[in-house]
Amino acid sequence: MAAQSSSNSSAPDVLDALTEDHRKIVQLFDEFRDIKDRADDETRQTLVEVACTELVIHAQIEEEFLYPALREAFDDSSLIDEAAVEHVMARQLIGELESMHPDDALYDAKFIVLGEYVKHHIAEEQNKIFPKIRESGMNLEVLGKEILQRRIELRNEFGIPDEGYEEDGDDAEFHPHKKWRYPHHH
Repeated sequence: MAAQSSSNSSAPDVLDALTEDHRKIVQLFDEFRDIKDRADDETRQTLVEVACTELVIHAQIEEEFLYPALREAFDDSSLIDEAAVEHVMARQLIGELESMHPDDALYDAKFIVLGEYVKHHIAEEQNKIFPKIRESGMNLEVLGKEILQRRIELRNEFGIPDEGYEEDGDDAEFHPHKKWRYPHHH
């Protein structure tokens, strides 16, 4: 077993933190699917903006810290190459969504397709990449501190609090769009 387990450390496990990000991002896409037929344009647009902003921040963190560390640690970088290409494609869809209005014909469909694409990407990371990281002996504590610090910086750059995932009560749901407005990225 690798000695870098953070169970008795104050540093959070970076893979657990990234997995939690994944869960929250998927929750945003699922929430959109649940409300799209009854929500007004502003509510749908806000939810799309929140999800896209979270995706951009998450992808940038992975590209700046996780993927370079993995390229250094692994001989075969094909999974990382695929993940990087998936990020490029997701950003392309995000860019298209940012230039659209909620009443555009393909707005909802494009966001739902982005969600399916992101869910596939997340499954690849969690089922193929994360297990390899755990087996590698990488120093996850140092990587985790760097990633969490960068997340705070990026969220500040976007003008959003880093505490967007607060749980309220026993049956808490993730509703960041009810807590703040994200700036448009146009």
